[in-house]
Amino acid sequence: MSKLNWCIRQRAGITLVEPNPNLADAYLKKAEDSLTSITLNKIRDWKISTAYYTIYFSLYAILMKLGVKCEIHSCTIEFAKHFLKDYFKEDEFDLLEDSLKARIDSQYYVDKRIKDEQFQEMIKTAPKFFVKCKLIIEKINENKVNSIRKELKQILK
Repeated sequence: MSKLNWCIRQRAGITLVEPNPNLADAYLKKAEDSLTSITLNKIRDWKISTAYYTIYFSLYAILMKLGVKCEIHSCTIEFAKHFLKDYFKEDEFDLLEDSLKARIDSQYYVDKRIKDEQFQEMIKTAPKFFVKCKLIIEKINENKVNSIRKELKQILK
């Protein structure tokens, strides 16, 4: 909970906004575009980045459906770990965190190499994660949205 509280206190951290199905769809489109880019890119670092953004934008689409804004990627993941644990398994949260680290390492450092196993896992899992998030958005009902928002409001106080 302490990391979640830190995220809430940040200017670009976790905040409530109006739920926006149009933005949810727009982020799913960005995820789909990133997914397409995985196959088009030949350079490993760009494949890592596009795989990560497929995963991240898919998750962020759920946040838009809920009416939750967060501009800090690690805080988006922290939100998911706390509020979306009914929809994701622990290993999927690990994938999110590992993929974020891999994207940062490949994008910002020249001396950090992503292990082949992790690279392959990201490439293999990104399409599945995208589909899963689309299904979550379709099946999450207004009662669940309101429940998550109510719980978040309590923490934001």
